[in-house]
This record gives sequence, C-alpha cells and structure tokens, in this order.
Amino acid sequence: MSSRLAETWVYLARSPLLWLALTVLAYAAGEALYRRLGRHPLVHPVLTSVVLLGGLLLASGTPYPSYFEGAQFVHFLLGPAIVALAVPLHRELHREQALALPLTTALVAGSLTAVVSAVGVARLLGASRESLLSLAPKSATAPVAMGIAEKLGGLPSLAASLVLLTGVLGAVIGPGVLRRLRVTDPAASGFALGVAAHGLGTARAFELSETAGAFSGLGMGLNALATSLLVPALVRWLVP
Repeated sequence: MSSRLAETWVYLARSPLLWLALTVLAYAAGEALYRRLGRHPLVHPVLTSVVLLGGLLLASGTPYPSYFEGAQFVHFLLGPAIVALAVPLHRELHREQALALPLTTALVAGSLTAVVSAVGVARLLGASRESLLSLAPKSATAPVAMGIAEKLGGLPSLAASLVLLTGVLGAVIGPGVLRRLRVTDPAASGFALGVAAHGLGTARAFELSETAGAFSGLGMGLNALATSLLVPALVRWLVP
C-alpha cells in the first residue's frame, strides 16, 4: 500500500499545479478553522497554512524551489494585490492628509524601534554579524528587506524568513496588544499594524475595518521607504 501511495505521489508531484492547489487548500483549511474557533489569533489562517505546507514539504522531502515552481502564481498575484491597495487609500485621502504630522512621527518612531530593538536584543544573545544585518530590515516587505540585507552583507534568504515570521507574529498578536493599550482608532491601529507587520499585518487590518486596512497599507508602503533609508545609517552604529 505504501509503495502504491509513493508512486501516486511521484506522479502527482510532476504536475506544476499540485503545489498551487495544495497552497489554496491549506489556506482554505486554515480560514475554516479560524472562523470555527471564533477568529482566535493563534489559529490565524496564514500561520496554519504555513505549518501545514511546511510539514508536507518536510514529510515529502520536497525542496522549496520545487514548491515555488508550482505555487509561483500566488506570488505573482501579490503585485496586483498591492496595487489594489490604492483604492482604499484614495478613499481615505482627506483623513490621511489631515493626519500627516502624527503619521510621520509614528512612522519614524516605529521604524527606529523595529530596527534598534531587534538588533539590540540579537546582539545581547550573541547573534552573528550576518544575522544582525539580516534581522535589521525585518519589518519591511520581503523584496525590500532582502535587497537591504544583500547590500549590507546579510543573508537575503534569512531576511525573507525573518520578514515572514515578523508578519505572522504581528498579525497574530498585534490587534490584541493594541486593544490592551486601548488604541481604538482604526486609523491608528491600522497604521501600526502596517508599519510593524507589513503585508500580513495589512491583511489582518482589513479584517478589522476598511479604514484600518487603508491606513495599514499606507504604513506598510511608507515603512518600506523609511527602512531603506534608516537601516544603512543605523547599522553603522548598531552592528560592530
């Protein structure tokens, strides 16, 4: 029986659509579990699907490049999804202009805190120089963080993993932390999620409200720019 199952798996693995289908099914399963458990943050669909797919890759011995070859259509859709954020951003344009000063202050504070706290804690724990340089841009989107890490001498692959971890943690615990801090304004909570947890934080913000999602998208975009400017200057002082 196990031999026939292995033969079936080898046959299915030849299809480039296999991993695309499994990615969609894993997320659908995670979304169903998320709704069934009352949207508990520990079973966020992104986290659940990552665990399911990671376990399947390990169990089947499938290398990540083979997985990505089949699931890259999902990666392609990230571009149109980010461009589509312009729609809710435009709807909130007047409020964004009115809050320009506090948003700029929050952006600088959030970007600085993300870099200094992460690198500082990692240094105290004895992380290597390459790890520190890969960790510094973790709160930016993956392409930006990978580019910064590569230019500074870090590891782009490690930077991408840290970005994913940051996004998942931000999406899972971010709304709860904001509630405990009594941050109730959707613009403030959304912007904080975007700055701290980029795309995954923005997806979580849209679950809260469209206003929160719009401001989260704004925070994500501005933090990518701020990180690319701040990190090269800060690492000269933070990383020996």
